[in-house]
Amino acid sequence: MLFPRPPHSGSPRRVLVTGAGIITALGRGWTEHAEGFRQGRRAFRPVRSFPVSGQRATLAGELDLPPHLPPSHLSPRDEARLDRAARMLLWAAHEAWTQAGWTPDDQPLPLVLGTTSGGMSLGEAFLRQACLPQPNRRGQATRVVHYQAQHQALDLMKAFQFHGPTTIIANACASGANAVGHAFELIRHGYADRVLVGGYDALSQLVFAGFDSLQALSTTHCRPFAADRDGLALGEGAAVLCLEADSFARSRDAERLGEITGYGVATDVHHLTQPQPDGLAALATMTAACAQAGITPEQVGYVNAHGTGTPLNDRAEAAAINQWAGDWAPHLPVSSTKASIGHLLGAAGAVEVVVCLQALRGQWLPPEIGLDHPDPLCRFPLVTQPQDQAFTHALTNSFGFGGANASLVLRR
Repeated sequence: MLFPRPPHSGSPRRVLVTGAGIITALGRGWTEHAEGFRQGRRAFRPVRSFPVSGQRATLAGELDLPPHLPPSHLSPRDEARLDRAARMLLWAAHEAWTQAGWTPDDQPLPLVLGTTSGGMSLGEAFLRQACLPQPNRRGQATRVVHYQAQHQALDLMKAFQFHGPTTIIANACASGANAVGHAFELIRHGYADRVLVGGYDALSQLVFAGFDSLQALSTTHCRPFAADRDGLALGEGAAVLCLEADSFARSRDAERLGEITGYGVATDVHHLTQPQPDGLAALATMTAACAQAGITPEQVGYVNAHGTGTPLNDRAEAAAINQWAGDWAPHLPVSSTKASIGHLLGAAGAVEVVVCLQALRGQWLPPEIGLDHPDPLCRFPLVTQPQDQAFTHALTNSFGFGGANASLVLRR
C-alpha cells in the first residue's frame, strides 16, 4: 500500500487513543476486562468449537460469542456470511468506534489489521466439504472469498460506512503489535489524522493441532516465567483501537484513553519457531521503543511481557528484560496476561495494548495467575497478586515465530 507524502514536515505528532474495544474469553467490553485483568481471573475451558480428543492439550481461552451482532450497516445476508473471527472483530470495532464518537465522512480512514489465521475456519469448512464422497458445492465460492483476510476488512468498512487504504499484517504473534505500531507511525508522521487499527484471531482446528504437534501447548496450566512451565495455552479474541493525532482529537474535544509514544521492531533471523536465546532482538525493540518515547527503563512502571509459558521464549525474554532494565530490573513490575486468556496470536499485541491502557488509567497492575515458583533467571519482580500502583509509562512486548519482535510504549 502506498501513501502520499505527508502534508507537512517538522516535529512528529502525538498519537492518542480515543476508543478501545475488546472481546476475549474474559468477556466483552472495557469494563468487564478491566475488572477481570485487575483481579487476575483465569478464563480457560475445554474446547467446544472442534474436536480435540486426539490432542495432548484440550483447554483454551475460548469465548462465548453473543448470538446477535452489534448494530451496523451490514445486511442480514452479509451477517450470515461472517465467520467467527469476523464477528469478534466487529464486536471490538463497534465498542471502539462508539467510544471514540467517530462518524463516517468523505475523508479516507486508513484501516490496519493484524491477524495470523484470519478466516481459517472457512478454509477448514471448504476442505471438509470438498473431501466428502459426494461433494456439495453449495456455499463453497462464498467460503473461498470470505476466507481471505482482506474481505473481513472490507466487511468492517461496510459495517461502519467508511473507506480508505487497508493494510493487513500477518507477522506471526507480533501481528497485532505491528498493526498498532504501523498505525502509530502513519499518524505520527502526518500520513493520516486518524486510523482504525486492531488485531483478531479465532481458534481453529488447524492452528490448535499445529501448536499441539509442536508440543508447545501446556498439558496443565499456562505459567509464564515459572520454573516448572510446560507450554502455552491458546486463546481467541479481538481488540480494536481508534487512534488520532493530538491536534485532531483536541479539535473535537475527544476523551483520551492514553497515548502511544514509542514503537520498536526487529527480527533476529535465528530459527523458524525458537527465539534467539539471548533475546538480542527483543532487547533491540525495547531499547528502540523507549528511545522513540524519550524515556529510560527507570521511567517504565510496568512491562506487559510476551510471556507465553514456553521454556525457550520466557528464557529469552527474561534475558532481554534483565539486560534492558539493568540496575532497574529489581524494581520493575512484570507480568504476562496470557496466563488469564491464553495466547491470542494475531490479536495478542492489540489486546495487550488495551490491557496496558486499562492499567494506566486505573493505576493498577495485572497479576499473573498460578505462578508459585518463578524462574530464578528473572531478576525483575513478577506481579502475582492484585495491587494498586502509580505509574506513567507501560511497555508491552510481542515476539513471534520467525524472529518477529515488537515493543510499544504507552503513556497515561
